Amino acid sequence: MGKMDGKVAFVTGAARGQGRAHAVAFAREGADVAVLDICAPVESVQYEMPTKHDLDETVRLIEAEGRRAVPIVADVRDWDAMQAAVAQTLEELGRIDVVIANAGILPATGEPSLKMKAWHEAVDILLTGVFHTLKATMTPMIEAGNGGSMIITSSTSGLFAIAFDVEMLNPGEMGYAAAKTGVVGLMRNFAKALGPHGIRVNTVHPMGVRTPMLSGDYFKEIMDRAPAGWCANALGYDLIEPEDVANTMVWLASDDSRAITGSTIACDGGQLVM
Repeated sequence: MGKMDGKVAFVTGAARGQGRAHAVAFAREGADVAVLDICAPVESVQYEMPTKHDLDETVRLIEAEGRRAVPIVADVRDWDAMQAAVAQTLEELGRIDVVIANAGILPATGEPSLKMKAWHEAVDILLTGVFHTLKATMTPMIEAGNGGSMIITSSTSGLFAIAFDVEMLNPGEMGYAAAKTGVVGLMRNFAKALGPHGIRVNTVHPMGVRTPMLSGDYFKEIMDRAPAGWCANALGYDLIEPEDVANTMVWLASDDSRAITGSTIACDGGQLVM
């Protein structure tokens, strides 16, 4: 028996990294999973974005766990596309019990991050995209009357300041920080309004996670000039693993956390106490 037997999870940003880890973790616990990703470049992002091949690999891993997967190529910035994605999920999987609003970018390095477009793309994907995800899935979950769990991937950047010099105040980095903070406000409002329907809403705030977003040489630009202890955490990790966050997501979606809503859950090795 898995914690998610008979459930359906809807995961954005699922082609690789944290999103893939979440999708596979839910499948391992018995859920069928709709996996959504843009599978295309974003102009302000310096690192390579995921492809349809990456999304297909996520599907393969879910199916290897004996569960159904519905791949959806869509942009969370597109309201109509998100509505269509939810409709497809309901048609193919019958319900939505868990929503993981995970799609994200980090336009924090290189020439693209210095352009104002980086601010707009960060906020559009990381904040507006989360709103679209919650809003599009909310109505069918309410109508089904089964309760459920919505979880937003934020960041430790959503709970404390990260800018160690004026160069960090670039449009991309600040768009990221503003959006990761903004989703906390969304979470609290959705948690309050959806509580009477048995739908819990929380944010998870990871420290740096070992994914393509942080593992490339491009991020070394920031680390090389960062002051000593900038990423310090009580447990001494350099980065945590996607599975560390995925385990937190499964717990928040399961009945093990049935009394938890409206909360900011740090998955940070103790970074916030340093």
